[in-house]
Amino acid sequence: MPTLKQNLVAEFLGSMFLVVVAIGSTILPIEVFDLPIGIAVFMNAMAVAFVLFALIETFAPISGAHFNPAVTFALWLTKEIESRKAVLYITVQFVGGFVGVLVTHLMFWDVNPTLIYISDNTKTTPLYFAEFIGTFALLAVIYGCTRGRSKQTGLAVAFVVGGLLITTSSTMFANPMVTFARMFTYAICGITPTDGLIFMLMEFIGAAAAALVFGYVLYPTKLKEKCDPYECPPKKPIEIKME
Repeated sequence: MPTLKQNLVAEFLGSMFLVVVAIGSTILPIEVFDLPIGIAVFMNAMAVAFVLFALIETFAPISGAHFNPAVTFALWLTKEIESRKAVLYITVQFVGGFVGVLVTHLMFWDVNPTLIYISDNTKTTPLYFAEFIGTFALLAVIYGCTRGRSKQTGLAVAFVVGGLLITTSSTMFANPMVTFARMFTYAICGITPTDGLIFMLMEFIGAAAAALVFGYVLYPTKLKEKCDPYECPPKKPIEIKME
């Protein structure tokens, strides 16, 4: 059974690397290869999907591989993580994400010698709604796969993130930690602090809506309460007392 310290280290590292791939995969095609934005977005979707799957496979046995405050928040709402642990998870996720920005900028220092940059990339109202939809869809897949006992949860989550990144108008941030980190980058995937805060709010609302629909309506039974037919403990025989 992993310790809380191991849980937090796993969440920190997973969050850091998720931000590295989310930002780095937009700096490389634009700033280094000078490719069109459309190709850069596609590269970003593929990179995030590939690395996210690897991160989930690596860290899920240790921490559950949340890497996302919206995911932790939703699981807290459905009582699958205790309050203190949820707060610690979210804290290290944000710290890991911010460190990820610094790591990414250091990797591309020769291209742009900037460590922290307050993004001026503005967003519009339809993109706010897209973040609600994207986060709802992400949590829908997580709840559906875990409570439905899928053996391909990591792959499904990676696919939905990569797919919706090139489907939604906001390019699916769907993660308050990643949104926060993107406030401090010069990359095209950045976002202004004002728009970022609205994105984060919509992401938490989307997560809460998914927790309600999938956690209490469609999949009301928690995974730990289920068992396969050949794994369920045998029922105690009914004792008939003879007087």
